[in-house]
Amino acid sequence: MIFDSHSHTKFSADSDMTAEDALAAARGQGIGMVFTEHLDVDFPGELDFSFDPETYWATYESLRGDDLRLGVEVGMQASTVDASRAFVSRAPFDLVIGSVHLLSGVDIYERECFEGREKEDIYRAYFRAMAESIASHDFIDVLGHIDYIARTAPYKNPELSYGAFADEIDAVLRAAVAHDVVLELNTRRLGNRRALKELAPIYTRYRELGGTCVTLGSDAHDAQAIGANFAIAEEFAQAMDLRIVTFCERKCEFC
Repeated sequence: MIFDSHSHTKFSADSDMTAEDALAAARGQGIGMVFTEHLDVDFPGELDFSFDPETYWATYESLRGDDLRLGVEVGMQASTVDASRAFVSRAPFDLVIGSVHLLSGVDIYERECFEGREKEDIYRAYFRAMAESIASHDFIDVLGHIDYIARTAPYKNPELSYGAFADEIDAVLRAAVAHDVVLELNTRRLGNRRALKELAPIYTRYRELGGTCVTLGSDAHDAQAIGANFAIAEEFAQAMDLRIVTFCERKCEFC
């Protein structure tokens, strides 16, 4: 069974999706789910991207089974490594995703993050932070959405452009392979043909450097987004010679 290994229910500050709606949507597509609620320690702004892991586990444990796993998405920052590690130890999570959501303490989703900065400068900083975070966050299983910055970057061409950032992207991919961290294929933007084209050399390079697996993740915050672009993602992974996996009890499982 293919799993949507990145999703957010009402335990995440930016989602109102119920477990019941999520599971109904996934089962209608014949796929499994991993709930990966947000943990971003010291996140700026009004939203509190944290939750009580014991309450989370107690609420959803009875639903956990063959088609539902319980995880967490950790926002990676150098200053919060210890706090995030301690949080992850408080529940028997099936999967821990590590993601870069902030640069120099500023939310990448906010235009403020890009003001007065050239694309080359900020993208290099983004990839450097990602590579360093993989090395320091020794408790993650999966690297989330490598193309996250391209979602809101206000440039004419927001894509990652492997040729322009080869050294920095290679550092990320080498770190992932060296630390046994699986690369996520985030499906949110796969309906964009240009995004798909620019991601291809990154995942090809990941395979060349020894990467063998990917998880698929819609990053759904509502039931309508679950499994988005999965047919495209499955074809893409096959073309890159990458196996689609998920995690259970922190162990990699082939789908």
